[in-house]
Amino acid sequence: MEQQADGYHIPFGQEPPVKVPIGSTVHYIGEMQGKTCRTYAIHTPIPGEESPARQMTGLRASFDELPFEEYYKAGKAFQILNWDQNTRYCPSCGVPTKRISDIGKKCPECRQEFYPHISPAIIVRIEKEDSILMVRAKNFRGNYYGLVAGFLEAGETLEECVHREVWEETGIRIKNVKYFGSQPWPYPSGVMIGFTADYESGEIKLQAEELSAGDFFTKENLPEIPKKLSLARKLIDDWLER
Repeated sequence: MEQQADGYHIPFGQEPPVKVPIGSTVHYIGEMQGKTCRTYAIHTPIPGEESPARQMTGLRASFDELPFEEYYKAGKAFQILNWDQNTRYCPSCGVPTKRISDIGKKCPECRQEFYPHISPAIIVRIEKEDSILMVRAKNFRGNYYGLVAGFLEAGETLEECVHREVWEETGIRIKNVKYFGSQPWPYPSGVMIGFTADYESGEIKLQAEELSAGDFFTKENLPEIPKKLSLARKLIDDWLER
């Protein structure tokens, strides 16, 4: 990131902000503000390129610093670099793969093709009268609560996934499942698909392996909630703004 008068930004320019390391592939990742964006991997600071205005940071840490559009572009860069690193060799033949497009590789032996893998996950806001269900996952950092979420399984529709995850994690049944919106989630290669639903029946029985706490909360007694950029927060804010 580069510190400018109005905060941190991704460096822009006609030339790369730091030298491209030998052996590193430069990837095209689309356009932003009318400018072509490219990315490449560096794992340690490059000698001679140090600057007090620039700092290396992880993607999660940049969440709090970069403008919304730039954070999403950084997320795409992270996903492409992660895919590139993990598809250098064919998993069947073991031979080096060859690039066939900006987001495609091919094995020269078995002809198998490889593209960025995306892992879909659902997240759902469940309403019960004037309250919503909020849960605290054991892997959360800090004291905030979120919404029920989980990964899509093979052979499932998104709606089936919503019902299954809610039942597995909380022991309740829901109805009126409706699509809300989606968000790239590059940790390392996911997409979050948001839904809303209504409580139907059952008592909360938390899945002990996944959750440490959970309950229905009204607007007057909400716990700490997720940060603004997350889809979970958008779902919660949509309810709060009614």
